[in-house]
Amino acid sequence: MEEKLDILLERSKSLYFHYPVAAILECYDGTLFYGVNVETSSPAAGVCAERNALFSAISQGYTRDDFKSIHLKAKSNKEVYPCFICRQALVDYCKQDLEIIIYYEGKLKQVLLHEISPFAFCDADLS
Repeated sequence: MEEKLDILLERSKSLYFHYPVAAILECYDGTLFYGVNVETSSPAAGVCAERNALFSAISQGYTRDDFKSIHLKAKSNKEVYPCFICRQALVDYCKQDLEIIIYYEGKLKQVLLHEISPFAFCDADLS
């Protein structure tokens, strides 16, 4: 998976903040959805790699029950976690046991969505 992430990193459009990120959302059926961050001169108009991959899967009809894991890598080789906007999107559309696999410096770290979003706003908060 790391080789695919390395290829994706080259497709990132990070002209403004120079922080390329790639994501691959893996489904239980083996389908992979790819995403890279796409920056614009107005930061709010861009999209992070995680949401890019997630929204692509959703647009193809996949749902929270289909998502197994999301793999992440930044070109900087630092541990990269989803930003808080991406965490909220993942909380809204994925199960809390979604595995997040982070690749950095030839290593990988695995965490679960609920571990990085312990007090997330969720459906229950709307009622």
